[in-house]
Amino acid sequence: MRRRDLLGAIPALAGARSAIGGTGAPPLGRGINITGWFRFPSSRDPAALRTWLSDAALGDLRRVGFDFVRLAVDPALLEDDTIRAVFLSSVRRMQEAGLTVVVSPHPSGWQLESNPRDRTRLERFWTVMASALRPLDPVRTVPEILNEPVFPHDPATWQALQRGLLAIIRQSLPDRTVMLTGHDWGSITGLLGLQPEADRHVVYSVHFYDPVELTALAAYRPGLDRHALARLPFPDTGTPACRQAADGAVDEGTRELMRYFCSLGWDRQRVDQSIGRAAAWARQHQAKVVMGEFGASEQLNQPSRLAWLRAVRGACEEQGLGWALWGYDDVMGFGLSRPPPSRPKLDPALLNALGLA
Repeated sequence: MRRRDLLGAIPALAGARSAIGGTGAPPLGRGINITGWFRFPSSRDPAALRTWLSDAALGDLRRVGFDFVRLAVDPALLEDDTIRAVFLSSVRRMQEAGLTVVVSPHPSGWQLESNPRDRTRLERFWTVMASALRPLDPVRTVPEILNEPVFPHDPATWQALQRGLLAIIRQSLPDRTVMLTGHDWGSITGLLGLQPEADRHVVYSVHFYDPVELTALAAYRPGLDRHALARLPFPDTGTPACRQAADGAVDEGTRELMRYFCSLGWDRQRVDQSIGRAAAWARQHQAKVVMGEFGASEQLNQPSRLAWLRAVRGACEEQGLGWALWGYDDVMGFGLSRPPPSRPKLDPALLNALGLA
């Protein structure tokens, strides 16, 4: 979720699992992103990292209905042998709790589009990490090539780099499921520009935060009235209530942006249509797609936030896509502290929006 930093029925669940299932395929139906553990740790002390998330907390994630974790990692952090050993033992603990683990590199400050040295660093990361992941549960371990590659207007360059990284992983993990993604921050547009790989053991990830004026309170644009933006309605975006919310902004720039948002008519149907583009790509190419990230700011008024999360989760399940909320320890999801309490209470309203117990 780098760009966003700038800035929830049994038959349906069965459909989501069938879209990524099959013999030996990992459970990737209902997931949660753990964002800070090995990405922005408050301490690099191995003992602190080892106890960052308790066994009880992991067990609670499985009990409420999550079947996988997408674990964000800073590749530079795992260059340390001791920390990498703690990371691998933590992945093993999650798997022992019944969770599949997607290992997702989130490099900080790298310029893969223009810096060959950063590409070499990513190649080195996967050379080491693919070998290190080999002893782990072959079904419940899913390497993800890279979080949100950008490569503006250059899908071919990203595809070539991704194919090369997949080949590196395949040297150590010849038949493990690997998660791929498109350029343009891993968006649906990026997926549509991707040619599927001739590899039976891959899944494809997309991220969805549209419209960001609602979900991220237009965090891409500084100086706006966030309190006014937090009052935006969903799904009733084309109603007088939306325009009234816009009229309550303290500055003209915020009012104009909110009126623009109201004119777009975002509702459950439009969410369905957007996610349907990814589902159609999956059907066309007989591929497997997972919504790797979606979320909405906890500052957004609760009715709109829960309605949007419910709409995205429902659209994914109805169209056969697994999903993962961003995130466990992030304001776009449960907003738990880093590190979390030993046994954190998960917001029941948010769990309900996600269709979980």
